[in-house]
Amino acid sequence: MTRMDRPVHLMDPFPAPEPEPVAGCDVCAALARQRAAARAIRDKSAMVDCNVEIRRHPHSKREGR
Repeated sequence: MTRMDRPVHLMDPFPAPEPEPVAGCDVCAALARQRAAARAIRDKSAMVDCNVEIRRHPHSKREGR
């Protein structure tokens, strides 16, 4: 007879809040729509990709201008 270990409970690897798209930015708005579509079909990978792109998308206030 084999003994089963207790179940493993994994934490969410992406607990940070999602980035907000910058108001008036067409690129951020498109990424937010893509993220919403990915969420609707439970595609976590695509959601994370959109979040990364929103965070990395340059804006003048981020560049210190």
